[in-house]
Amino acid sequence: MRKIALPVANSLLSPHFGHPEYFYIYEANENIIEKEEMHVPPTHTPGAYPKWMADMGVTDIIVGGIGQKAIDLFNSNGINVYIGAEVKNPKELANELLQGTLISRENLCNHDGDHGHDHHHH
Repeated sequence: MRKIALPVANSLLSPHFGHPEYFYIYEANENIIEKEEMHVPPTHTPGAYPKWMADMGVTDIIVGGIGQKAIDLFNSNGINVYIGAEVKNPKELANELLQGTLISRENLCNHDGDHGHDHHHH
């Protein structure tokens, strides 16, 4: 079971992570979305969203732009962060993530070496 969260404004992915109208949360099983929920987020204070989402069992979040500190907080709560997604229909983005076709343009390079940036020779 995966739970994918997206910040939404005007029914599309919100480009500003910190101030969405809602978060849409999609529950998926075997890469099929089975449930869609809309949640009004708590007041935006440092660390509030990652804890709130972890408490709901969110496994992944798709965002446009987000700060490194927020990424670290989500990761420490066991939530994968997908950055630089297009501003479009949130369900379409969730389906793309499930099918492995989500295009993410990085706003930060935060993948510690998993893109071949680091070459370790022992």
